[in-house]
Amino acid sequence: MFGDTSATERMVREWQERATERAEKFNRMSEQVEQISVTESSRDGTVELTVASNGILTGIHIAESASARPMSQLSSEIMHTLRVAQSRIPELMERAVADTVGSDDSAGQHIVGRLRARFPEPPEEDQDDQVRSRRTGVQEMDYRVEDDYEPPSRPAPPRQAPGHAPSRPPQRRRPDDDFDEDYGSGSFLR
Repeated sequence: MFGDTSATERMVREWQERATERAEKFNRMSEQVEQISVTESSRDGTVELTVASNGILTGIHIAESASARPMSQLSSEIMHTLRVAQSRIPELMERAVADTVGSDDSAGQHIVGRLRARFPEPPEEDQDDQVRSRRTGVQEMDYRVEDDYEPPSRPAPPRQAPGHAPSRPPQRRRPDDDFDEDYGSGSFLR
């Protein structure tokens, strides 16, 4: 009635084998990706940082000599070094994809493409730090205590017009003698 089922069984078995093989390849790729990290140093070596395969910063070392620079310059150097490190992730991921699932795999290509979009190549040379700071509105903050600090003075009270007695602030009404703490003898609205 239904015919030969051996061809269907063979097709299902082959599909299961391909799926199992592909899952194993992706598991190997996942293991390799977990091992990916990039360590990059700034141009002058004062900043060294490490990023994981997802681009998240996992380590940073700033040399003592960096404390002599303006913070805006140091932060620009950190961000440039971070972008350089992150831009190397797609290349390493592409190698992991090629070594495990193959470069022609559409899922692997998609993953690498997403990483290239997320972590593009950094500009060759960053613009001057001061120009960039002015353009983005970022200003360096100075937290030093100034020696010539004077607390603000209180404003003088307003002057009364001649012939008018100074006004007194209104006084609070005193409670009645029969004041009951729980408002049991009357309204609490007075």
